[in-house]
Amino acid sequence: MYISMVLDMNFALSVLSICIASIGFALFMKLYLKYTSKFETYKSIPEGKMGLPWIGETIDFYKAQKNNKIFEEFVHPRIAKHGKIFKTKLMGSPTIVVNGAEANKFFMSNEFKLVISSWPSSSVQLMGKDSIMEKQGEAHRFLRGLITSTLNISGQEILVPKICDTVQCHLEKYWKGQENIRIYPLAKKLTFTIVFECLLGLEVHNGILCVFKKVLEGVFAPPINVPGSKFYRAKSARKELNRLIVSAVREKKRELEEEEKESGTLFSRLVLAMINGEITEDEVVDNVILLVFGAHDTTSFVIAMMFHMLGRYPDCYSRLLQEHNQIRSKKKPGERLSYEDTKKMSYTWQVARESMRMFPPIFGSFRKAVVDIEYEGFTIPQGWKVLWTTYGTHLNEEYFEDPETFNPSRFDKPVQSYSFIPFGGGPRLCAGYQLARLNILTLVHYVVTQYEWSLIYPDENVVMDPLPFPSQGMPIRISPKV
Repeated sequence: MYISMVLDMNFALSVLSICIASIGFALFMKLYLKYTSKFETYKSIPEGKMGLPWIGETIDFYKAQKNNKIFEEFVHPRIAKHGKIFKTKLMGSPTIVVNGAEANKFFMSNEFKLVISSWPSSSVQLMGKDSIMEKQGEAHRFLRGLITSTLNISGQEILVPKICDTVQCHLEKYWKGQENIRIYPLAKKLTFTIVFECLLGLEVHNGILCVFKKVLEGVFAPPINVPGSKFYRAKSARKELNRLIVSAVREKKRELEEEEKESGTLFSRLVLAMINGEITEDEVVDNVILLVFGAHDTTSFVIAMMFHMLGRYPDCYSRLLQEHNQIRSKKKPGERLSYEDTKKMSYTWQVARESMRMFPPIFGSFRKAVVDIEYEGFTIPQGWKVLWTTYGTHLNEEYFEDPETFNPSRFDKPVQSYSFIPFGGGPRLCAGYQLARLNILTLVHYVVTQYEWSLIYPDENVVMDPLPFPSQGMPIRISPKV
């Protein structure tokens, strides 16, 4: 009797399980068919795979990103199969990936008209919804104007001596007396100090760089705000940053109201705009945080990769060194560089550009279609994402002959418009790229004229988490020049 009851119960549970599974499968198929059928009204959508509902091809994308091979492992195989424009689904959004200078120009120049900036939820929450990356139209133009006016020619002339002092202080503190140093983490310290002190005019407090690092770790993480997750830790660090920056904003506001003059720093200009009612306190805070991230993490990677390539190409290094020795020979002992000196570093900037071409500090950027877009015979539906990538042109022999070869002299001649895009383009062109240029040129000058150096790991790999960086930190041997 007992065995019979058990068998009957097991049979009933089996039937129930089959029913639940059948219902679940039916619901899944209904959702999947609804998911796929809603695209059928657009007959000219580019070819490609959408993958599973919501997830799409996100896992493949993240795997390629972690290996720092988004182009090789994700983009290029799909170009080979579907063409330069293809569809996919990333992070819950149907996405059109575009490649080529013409596509870059079309989408970058039509910012605010056909497309708008579109970042993952985690990035927006951590960088701030009131930062320039989220602003559109007039609000974006106003903030961009504040930044670029600080970095015009007269602004750069003021900045160069400050950057010189900061670089020499950095070398005295972290390089002097050392036999080995790691370029990448030290470049991060330096670029952080330059943007904080030279550009913004703020004092660097102990531990603040570590807080910024914690925020960065969650910028591209899934927005899961539970204890122990990257995003949770980043959100906690963002609250601490907010407290520190808000305090600085209010202190600067008191100073400006009492003294009725501003120092000319970007931070002063932002706070003055707040006093005049042109922007809010949240906009000041969010844009200070975004500027620090944008100016220091990407620039430090470029610096590291320049030394990486110069260490592997001695002929290029010899030519660069000659350029800096000529500049130094015309300076008095202890005399700082001037803005005019940086204009003479043409080959050094070619080395920087070639390093950024081969190792772009960003892989690309997302946009969102605000209307149905007709491009190259295809339709991109309103609400879909558009992803342009630096690799789509940087490593393409259609735009750069022998793209796998390091050749700074290729930049002797102008390159095709929108083919070299490490700083983006159009209205969203990086507002701080002139600061990056001064930072790079100044550091390289003082290092190569004061130190002999060599790479410890010439074949060091580059990895991503979430931005690219040299896996060993780019260690070098150094010794002071006699």
